Amino acid sequence: MKTIDKIYVNGAFVTPHGTELFDLINPTTNKVMGRLTLGDEVDTQNAIASAKAALVTFSTTTKEERMGYLQQLHDAVAKRKDDLITMMVEEYGAPIQFATMSIEGAINSFLMTMETLKSFHFERTVGHSSVRLEPLGIAGIITPWNASNSFICSKLATAIAAGCTAVIKPSEMSGLQTQLLMECFHEAGLPAGVCNIVNGRGDVVGAEITRHPDIAKISFTGSTITGKTIARGAVDTMKRVTLELGGKSPNVLLDDANLEEAIPRAVMAAYMNSGQACIAGTRLLVQEDQLPAVEALLKTTVAQVKVGNPKEATTNVGPMVSRKQYERVQQYIKLGQEEGATLLTGGEGHPEGLEAGNFIRPTVFTNVKNDMRIAREEIFGPVLSVITYKTEEEAIAIANDTDYGLQAYVSSADTERAHRVANRIAAGRVLINGLFHDPQAPFGGFKQSGMGREFGVYGLEAYLEPKAILV
Repeated sequence: MKTIDKIYVNGAFVTPHGTELFDLINPTTNKVMGRLTLGDEVDTQNAIASAKAALVTFSTTTKEERMGYLQQLHDAVAKRKDDLITMMVEEYGAPIQFATMSIEGAINSFLMTMETLKSFHFERTVGHSSVRLEPLGIAGIITPWNASNSFICSKLATAIAAGCTAVIKPSEMSGLQTQLLMECFHEAGLPAGVCNIVNGRGDVVGAEITRHPDIAKISFTGSTITGKTIARGAVDTMKRVTLELGGKSPNVLLDDANLEEAIPRAVMAAYMNSGQACIAGTRLLVQEDQLPAVEALLKTTVAQVKVGNPKEATTNVGPMVSRKQYERVQQYIKLGQEEGATLLTGGEGHPEGLEAGNFIRPTVFTNVKNDMRIAREEIFGPVLSVITYKTEEEAIAIANDTDYGLQAYVSSADTERAHRVANRIAAGRVLINGLFHDPQAPFGGFKQSGMGREFGVYGLEAYLEPKAILV
């Protein structure tokens, strides 16, 4: 069993003031694999003080100097790629295919941010005025457990590009993964205090970051409920906030879509990261007359989805991150049947032979109405709801009839038609005929999926404050 009893403050590994211990449990076996000492308010205050001191000089660094630091971070994290993948699989339970993609994204985030920085102008002329884009100050970065390393790296890269220092609160459930990243960041040789990491609970470390007057900005990824709490707390000191929150993404299959291609893609969109993804396409909208063909293809496709040991390259769906998350998904599968939806495949209980871990049977409901809870609430597990529509107009209305608006998917043989539909869907990103990611394009949500954007120019500007100088 591994013991993590240090946090990272002012360029050094230090023993936290906090004494609470947190067990790190392997979700594949439900056995304890590590123990984490959690930081407290004092640790958070020390980290903020360190970031404040470092900001004095770091905020005045040149674009070239910041690009140098990003390159150093890239090189240090890239060296530990295999270790980071292995730990993500063991601690979180991510299938190795997804873990590999996620860690590669984390590593490349530094290079992508460098590309953004190369052509970014911090001084502009607007009207008759000179406008300077200045770093906001200390960024409070709060990240979830479902792709911890990726969120930390991308947010830190953007903060550094802007000239901000950072205090990071990762999910306490990612303690072993965070330890590896701390070692990478230390090796990268950033100036002391530029990057500080405090393991701890949201209601302790996260709350202190939210209320502390020296934190200028918060970048949070996580649940909508927590995001609202952060937004309420941040307003007292007028913090800038970027909130990337929950989703209930519609996947619209127009009546001319190639179902042989679209259905396997829809299953991948729904079950990505074992269904523990805010962008998962968990509402599949199909034309009413095509439902029998869709059901047949879904049965065939889901039967080929492999649930099991996340270390195996052929595994598509791993365990839920915790027993609590497993029980949550089970409750929704039960609820779907109680609400009157038809259980096409899957259902309650563990897949045979996988009773020791937090494994879910990949589940598909049909005859789902959009007012059912399984169609409206984020389940965060491998559960897909199929909803029928009669006309294209109705499909668009159903897609938009949600509290969320993070991502959406459209499939059609006519790309111009797909674009027209995509333009009418209220979501921060719409993917047409495929599963893509563009690290330079803005990412964030409409409605209760959050506020602000990450990645590229839009993400960088969220860490900057414009100052107009009139002469």
